[in-house]
Amino acid sequence: MFRDLSRPIETGMPTYPGDPDVTLAPDATHEADGYATSELRTGTHAGTHVDAPRHTIPGGETVDELGVGQFAFDARLVDLRSLEPREAIAPESLPDPSDLDAEIDLLVLRTGWASYWGTDRYRDHPYLTAAAAERCREAGVGVGLDTFGPDPTPTAEGDADPPSNARGDEPDGTPAHDVLLGDSLPIVENLCDLDDLPARFRLSAFPLRIRDGDGSPVRAVAEWEGRPGDT
Repeated sequence: MFRDLSRPIETGMPTYPGDPDVTLAPDATHEADGYATSELRTGTHAGTHVDAPRHTIPGGETVDELGVGQFAFDARLVDLRSLEPREAIAPESLPDPSDLDAEIDLLVLRTGWASYWGTDRYRDHPYLTAAAAERCREAGVGVGLDTFGPDPTPTAEGDADPPSNARGDEPDGTPAHDVLLGDSLPIVENLCDLDDLPARFRLSAFPLRIRDGDGSPVRAVAEWEGRPGDT
């Protein structure tokens, strides 16, 4: 079985606060030119994408410096749909490193926040504590998320609907990113369609070969034997 876990790239799609807007527009058309091409303007972290260490680590590896095999993962699904808005994900919510098979190299965290894509509430996703990221580092696994990322996202300005649930004890900066990317562990963000995935599957998330890239949009595809919902 194959399933596309990627967000479509389209004009006006949600982006992380402060990132460039995405636009996709015709360049040449069949009617005028006899063929079709389009112009795409996007940031490197739009839609479903991977982070390279250079994203938050000065001097860290870039997308084009990482081996292509580092973007094909043996993944394990972790169901975190019981979490509240902006709730911190503690280490105890993740598998103990001793319970992970040696071949697992990515934990896919299903928070359920994919259902809020395109709304202000999408910013209010749960996030990893630095200690939870350290547990991942200890296990040698990266993370895939159905959210903007493993750290808290800035809240919506003005009259958000629903209102923001920002908490006063949220960390500043990018501590979870820093722990993971500091050890060259993968981060895949803005995944979708995680319902009914098996507990174990293969995930391919190959980036564009962007020179000195700090990240890249990907086509994230899950693959497993059997039918949807099989474990």
